[in-house]
Amino acid sequence: MPRRGKTPPDATPKLAPAEDTNQLSFDSRLARQPPRDAIPLTGTPAPSRVGSPPAGISPALPDARIFAVSELVRAARHVLESRFSDVRVEGELSGFKRSANGHLYFTLKDAEAQLDCVMYAREAGRLRFRLQDGQQVRCRGRLTIYEVRGRFQLSVHAIEPTGAGALALAFEQLKQKLAAEGLFAPERKRPLPFLPRRLGVVTSAQGAVIRDIVRVAHRRFPVPILLAPTPVQGEGAAAAIAAALAAIVKVPDVDVVIVARGGGSLEDLWAFNDEALARAIAACPIPVISAVGHETDFTIADFVADLRAPTPSAAAELAVPVAADLLAEVQLLGRRMGRALQGETRALRLRLERARAALGDPLRLIDLYRQALDDFAERAARALYAATARRRTDLRAAETRLYRLHPQRRIADQRAALTAAERRLVASGTSLLAHRRRSLEALAGKLDALSPLKVLDRGYSLARGPDGQVLRSCAGLGRGDDVTITLRDGDLRTRIEEILARRGS
Repeated sequence: MPRRGKTPPDATPKLAPAEDTNQLSFDSRLARQPPRDAIPLTGTPAPSRVGSPPAGISPALPDARIFAVSELVRAARHVLESRFSDVRVEGELSGFKRSANGHLYFTLKDAEAQLDCVMYAREAGRLRFRLQDGQQVRCRGRLTIYEVRGRFQLSVHAIEPTGAGALALAFEQLKQKLAAEGLFAPERKRPLPFLPRRLGVVTSAQGAVIRDIVRVAHRRFPVPILLAPTPVQGEGAAAAIAAALAAIVKVPDVDVVIVARGGGSLEDLWAFNDEALARAIAACPIPVISAVGHETDFTIADFVADLRAPTPSAAAELAVPVAADLLAEVQLLGRRMGRALQGETRALRLRLERARAALGDPLRLIDLYRQALDDFAERAARALYAATARRRTDLRAAETRLYRLHPQRRIADQRAALTAAERRLVASGTSLLAHRRRSLEALAGKLDALSPLKVLDRGYSLARGPDGQVLRSCAGLGRGDDVTITLRDGDLRTRIEEILARRGS
């Protein structure tokens, strides 16, 4: 930020108010004057580049010149730029877009017309606020023609919003951005230490600010003060203030830092509206007091700091307590503590007297406890004797149960039970075996009576065909088939010579 009244050579010139310019009132006068560097529209005829005109088309006048498109557009651009090299236009911004190279393209319009505009990256980088569709702005630049497309446009050098200055708009936009990120939230504000070991000050080494802070602070309490000198306005002031803040917090015994500057215009205080400085204050590990300008001045540093002071002197008052007040408070607390100790001592002495009265003579109390101990010993002896008698009775009962459950006694009982069971098993087996033998003999008699062998003993025989099946009929047999005939004492292999059918079959 340049110092007030000094504009660096590369800085964007301030835009003049609308009432100071009358950029469009001289159009008719300038239109009558030929531009010095414009290409003449008439003169020595140039040879035609397209040959003879076709049939039916009149040839050009002998003194008329035929232009190439690029020549004509370039001539128009020179005329336009020479007539309107520095114009100011107000309108509503629309169609805003930013190219990958940082160039800005937008349109200025009013109720009856619109104008294409371009702002190149070198000028766009100096903007102090963000452009948005719908803003009412005042642009300064020159009218020109983009030859590649033959488009009429305004090459903008500087922009400022109408109604509010560029700095005020940039201030509000940055304030809204940081507030949305929570940098102004009260819950992140830290309380100031009661009595700092050392007070850090970030301000200019020259001027009344540091003298006021030292005078007020030492008048209240002789706390050590560490100054981090830095420029507080002009180009690079914000970065210098942030660097000074980062350096001063590295001192171990600095408990609070005052970032201060005297009053001035919005341009003078603009370094304290820098986004990088605001984030440096928010990231500071110790509490920061912002004391920039007068009571009516507000900066971004005021909102992001842990505490805002209306003036640098007020910041010193907020950071350092009054030593006389502290001494008076300490004396008051000392008197109150003395009275409290006296009252507590009296209360404890009263309690001691009451306890002594309730306790009585210690020897008498000891005799009472000795007698109580004798009674307790006698009751304990009787209880021990009774418990021993009960345990002895329980032991005898356990011995009796153990004798009854002795392994030898149980083995003898189990052996007698086993012998009786063995006798019952043998008797039951013998009876069951005789019964099964009688049943088997009866079944064997029936089987013998039904056996085919008994039939063979009576003179019958059993015939089997070639497939080993018993023959019950002559059907299915033929001459030459082998037949096996079973007799009582053997088998006969025979071959059928003839089949004689039985009568009536």
